[in-house]
Amino acid sequence: MASKRVTVFHNPACGTSRNVLALLRERGIEPVVVEYLKTPPSRQQLRETIARSGLPARDFLRKRERLYEELDLDNPKWSEDQLAQFLAENPSLLNRPVVETGKGVRPCRPAETVLDLLT
Repeated sequence: MASKRVTVFHNPACGTSRNVLALLRERGIEPVVVEYLKTPPSRQQLRETIARSGLPARDFLRKRERLYEELDLDNPKWSEDQLAQFLAENPSLLNRPVVETGKGVRPCRPAETVLDLLT
């Protein structure tokens, strides 16, 4: 069933990302794991994912990333589409992990946020 599919945009170097994977697996869910630094999503994929979440693109930006400050991404002048483009060009900016289920899409920080997407 397609609605049962769970996708995790994962960074194996990130503790929170590893914790989310562990939480899913503890519940018997083997997600599709996308190592987004190796295979970055396209701008279109990011736009669709962000739109499906119902959240602003800014919620998908990793504000502690050095590049966030260098690109002045806190500036309100950037449109949703421009922010998605920055994410596509600089996948390290993604506020990982991002989890997609039949119930929705969320950046899962803290890791327990993923539980809201499971029932």
